[in-house]
Amino acid sequence: MQADPSSRKAPTLPTQLGQVGPPSRFAAPVDTALRTAGWQPGRWDIRQAEIWADTLRDHISPAGHRHAVFPAAVEAWSEFGGLHITSPAPGRQLAPATLHLDPLHGLHMARTLGDLGRALGTEVAPLGLEPDTHTLLALDSAGRAYALDHTGDWYLGPTVDHALTTLLTGTTPVRLTAG
Repeated sequence: MQADPSSRKAPTLPTQLGQVGPPSRFAAPVDTALRTAGWQPGRWDIRQAEIWADTLRDHISPAGHRHAVFPAAVEAWSEFGGLHITSPAPGRQLAPATLHLDPLHGLHMARTLGDLGRALGTEVAPLGLEPDTHTLLALDSAGRAYALDHTGDWYLGPTVDHALTTLLTGTTPVRLTAG
């Protein structure tokens, strides 16, 4: 007699850190960096994300610019917000980034983020900062990730996961250009 396939349990596999559980959605060095920083699958701090959302919504720059707040940003803040992340591995093409994922690093960047959003045809919200380079990290309303620094604006990937992988593995991002 065959077992009912719907009654099968997903296998538990050792994770990169030797723990038993489902396989990570991140490559080993990224998973290690995230777990060392305090992230774990299922991490969800919606209370803190709502505090950040309220703070950003309430902030108006002296010139009247306001922040966009949308579900993709709140979800990213809930899962990764507050983490200080350092990669334990060398970078592929660049030095891996050190990250502080706190959207309030972009509190006074409402105009800059608004300008980027208009250029891209979407809304953009802050995600955090690369403290070593003062690079601002941001997300658009579709969840795509960007980096803004003194050299230009960079596309980090279609999701926060992809962006974290790009930054923590030292993979060269794509430069945004006009036209």
